[in-house]
Amino acid sequence: MTDRTSERAPDETPKLKEYEGEGITVTFEPRRCLHAAECVHGLPEVFDLSRRPWVLPDAAEAGLVAEVVRRCPSGALQYHPADGSVEHPDSPTSVRRTPSGQLVMRGDLLVSGAYGDRHETRVMLCGCGASGNRPYCDHSGPCAEPDDDVPEAR
Repeated sequence: MTDRTSERAPDETPKLKEYEGEGITVTFEPRRCLHAAECVHGLPEVFDLSRRPWVLPDAAEAGLVAEVVRRCPSGALQYHPADGSVEHPDSPTSVRRTPSGQLVMRGDLLVSGAYGDRHETRVMLCGCGASGNRPYCDHSGPCAEPDDDVPEAR
């Protein structure tokens, strides 16, 4: 297992951390993480923020790791199975607007932004225009409140 950080010029590709396992590699794009915690709740043996590296892809079966990564609503976590297969987008594509304005999208997506056009399967896009990581939401504007994922906070 390796923890590699890839840093390139801002217009080339985003900063990614790569966690390589025997059956699956998990990548993490920190600027897109909105702390939904689907990963740490779904597989705490794989995703543990108190440990370095915080992702251990071999701590669970590759298919289970992929299933939990697909729960990441922002797309900050991605996976690449060792067999070369890819994540299949949801079909049909779905778009949901949260009460505070973010657009949660799942499907076969083409997103244009600072890094050019990117094919995506899961994204949370900024609805207020204040994100420092446009078009992706980074919770830096009015969309940050209330917490749309906690019904009691709405």
